[in-house]
Amino acid sequence: QVQLVESGGGLVQPGGSLRLSCAASGSIFRINDMGWYRQSAGKERELVAAITPRGSTNYTDSVKGRFTISRDNAKSTVYLQMNSLKPEDTAVYYCNALTRRTPWSRLSTNWGQGTQVTVSS
Repeated sequence: QVQLVESGGGLVQPGGSLRLSCAASGSIFRINDMGWYRQSAGKERELVAAITPRGSTNYTDSVKGRFTISRDNAKSTVYLQMNSLKPEDTAVYYCNALTRRTPWSRLSTNWGQGTQVTVSS
């Protein structure tokens, strides 16, 4: 079993900042890619940002230049720094991690419970 525990969501005014954290624990030999997804009311869940174990990143176009994803491999933690937030960033944000339980296990995908981010004045 793998647990992903998220923190850092909340209510912020437009133009403000938030930092999300997600710590992985449990039966983990290695964590591969980690990422953040979001889902707003009536929409499909979408990838916001992802990061490889070596730090290569990719972002959805709407957050480029405003959001920064990073990770601390020693702490099995991924972060999402969100700046210049807009009302359209309002969503439930989910952490995702691809993990192996042993060196020979196939990759499994794991999700956090989600954290609400609301951008409103």
